[in-house]
Amino acid sequence: MVGALAFPMQARAADTAMRLSLSEAILMARNNNSSIKAARSRIDQAEGRVVQSRQSSLPKVTLSETLLVTNDPGAALVFKLQQNNLQNSDFDAWKMTHPAVINDFNTSLQVMQPIYNADAAAGKSMAVTAKKGMELMSARAEETIALQVSKVYYGLLLARKNSEALDQSIVIMQGYSAEAGRSYRAGMLPKSDKLATDVRLAELQEQKMLLQDAIHDATDMLKVMLNLSADATIVPTGELVADALPAGGDGQIAPTSRADIKALDTFRQVASYQEEMIEASKRPRLNAFLQSNLHSATVFSGGLSFALGLNMQWSLFDGDATAGRLQEAKAQEREAMYNYQAAKSNSVAEVNKSFRSLTTAKSRIAVASKSLEEATVSFDYIGKKYKTGMAMTFELLMREQAFTYAKMRLNQATYDYCVSKRELDYYKGGA
Repeated sequence: MVGALAFPMQARAADTAMRLSLSEAILMARNNNSSIKAARSRIDQAEGRVVQSRQSSLPKVTLSETLLVTNDPGAALVFKLQQNNLQNSDFDAWKMTHPAVINDFNTSLQVMQPIYNADAAAGKSMAVTAKKGMELMSARAEETIALQVSKVYYGLLLARKNSEALDQSIVIMQGYSAEAGRSYRAGMLPKSDKLATDVRLAELQEQKMLLQDAIHDATDMLKVMLNLSADATIVPTGELVADALPAGGDGQIAPTSRADIKALDTFRQVASYQEEMIEASKRPRLNAFLQSNLHSATVFSGGLSFALGLNMQWSLFDGDATAGRLQEAKAQEREAMYNYQAAKSNSVAEVNKSFRSLTTAKSRIAVASKSLEEATVSFDYIGKKYKTGMAMTFELLMREQAFTYAKMRLNQATYDYCVSKRELDYYKGGA
């Protein structure tokens, strides 16, 4: 198991039975599940946007090389001047109006340093906050997958336990069917009674086949969630056990520590930063720049010059584009706030519902256990009477059906309890 967790590719390649507890299955899902990996990749995307936001304080450095070939009179004179190659003879009227073709290699280095960009600073805060939201959503995705793995795992256990219960009933009914056959051949039992036992035995075998499909379906789903190969074999080592009820399970107070609710609150802050960024875009922007140019007839030689200065830009009117973006941002902030409030309200109902399901399942287990005890005693009693010819076949079949149904009811109630407890933890904000 340790090797499978540490080296999932090797586990995938091995066509051997893999014994898994629920905790091991959840751990493997956290490491291998594709949906969780996709959620984590969204954190990386958010980190990329944080890196992009550093442009609000870091300089931009651009290096370029331009080659221009021309015989334009004005350009030829300027290029010779920039190349420090201007001669007195170049001012001859004929040469100025009919210059020879000139080459100009322009090596340019430009540095732009932001000094005051209020909207960019707000954008950086928005990117950092959005990354926190993605981290919370990734954590919730892990909890969601853990819940889904638990449900499938418990479903696999339920199908296996019901299959075992049917195996027991099939063995018992095979014995009674053989007994009915002997009685029929001895003339002590009508053919209809013998056929009735065969029909019931066929029903049990049909249910067994359906449960085998359910076992295969649950196993396949579990392999998908754990990112295992299709030829892997999973053997669950857990059990359907109804432990003690958790204390204080009702949700009178919204579980605000839940990762998805905290994420919605974070996204509300992101929307607020977006509004702040648009407001800040109305202010002037101030940037310093340094530009160095090397002009030459051949590469990396000739005249070197530089320019240092400040640039201020102020958009006084942009045709109401900023006003429209501000209106949209305010509406998005309200939407985020309403989503956050709705999630808090829904979380209380989700916790209460799962707690009610949990307590009801616990009560059902007690009822089903009592019912199974009574059905077992009744079935054993009528079985002994049937063997002595003092009970009718329909009585035997009715008690057997009640016995088998009671076992499956108990299994279902225990499954519902285990799932409801996991759901309660999930809705309260746990894995």
